Amino acid sequence: MNKKKSILESNVFYTLIAIGAGFVIGAVFLLIAGISPAVAYGKLFNSIFGKPKYLFWTLIYASPLIFTGLSVAFSFRTGVFNIGAEGQFVVGALTACSLGILVDLPAVIHVPLCIIAAAAAGMIWSLIVGILKVKRGIHEVLSFIMFNWIAFYLSNYVVNLAVIHKEGGGEASKDVLDSARLLFPEGLRKAFDCSAANWGIVMAILAAVIIWVIIEKTTLGYKLKAVGFNSNGALYAGINADRSVLTALGISGALAGLGGAVQILGMSGRLSQFAGQEGFGFEGITVALIGSSSPIGCIFSGLFYGAMKYGGSKLSIVKAPSEVVDIIMGCVILFIAISQIFRVLFARFGKKEGK
Repeated sequence: MNKKKSILESNVFYTLIAIGAGFVIGAVFLLIAGISPAVAYGKLFNSIFGKPKYLFWTLIYASPLIFTGLSVAFSFRTGVFNIGAEGQFVVGALTACSLGILVDLPAVIHVPLCIIAAAAAGMIWSLIVGILKVKRGIHEVLSFIMFNWIAFYLSNYVVNLAVIHKEGGGEASKDVLDSARLLFPEGLRKAFDCSAANWGIVMAILAAVIIWVIIEKTTLGYKLKAVGFNSNGALYAGINADRSVLTALGISGALAGLGGAVQILGMSGRLSQFAGQEGFGFEGITVALIGSSSPIGCIFSGLFYGAMKYGGSKLSIVKAPSEVVDIIMGCVILFIAISQIFRVLFARFGKKEGK
């Protein structure tokens, strides 16, 4: 009985229900479109698990999502809604790309320089909003939305500067120098049959473990969570709430900036002019919600989302719209959001069964 109760109270149980419901609803839309769900889902799963290189591409897609998921999850746990991970991701990517092009150093120095600078850029971008919040009382959601667009247009402006713009035209920057790339050694990339295999996933997992330790095992984490649970109570206990908010936003911004660096230095190798928001920051909200705002949970939810993004890009082969992945992920979030209803229903059912 206790085991059954623990399962029914587990976030993982309701997340799995939400994922299953998302696939069912996605199948309904496929049927309406006249496409066999079996064929579409078969192609989706084959594109993820069919070959070892597909799994490595899944890891590549998942790496920046884990970082932005960690960024949002960390802020959730500390009582701040970081909807600005998109802008922090963009300025991190822009900083890493600019230094990767303009600075010529040995790889052992160049890579850490680009990564640290990207994290610092994301942190500063987030801290500006934090200062506006604690000093002027401006709500962080409004500021973050504004700063997302500022980062968007700033990136497009810098990409078109002659000093980093791709020679011969085009709407992208030059390629970053090889000394700044996060790629695996060439031998490993050939063995994996994946030209973009990189250290991003290792960095993402390491970051998740560090964030888990900070939140669960340190005094800093305790203070940040206390402010998140009840800022007035934390203030009464002698915790500086404003300082905690700034600390939380700084760390959150740094994580999103690292995601931008991993995307540029690992996968793309250049920064393109945006036609619209890339969405990594907003997808990080989905990753955080699926992972129940747990740093370790963000690893698995990021892998799931990365797999769906990569596998979904192959659905056009069977003439299925890739947008079905967005429908599935949207339904997953919807069912996670209303999971409390299922908790109540299962609790009532358990009481009746006990009687």
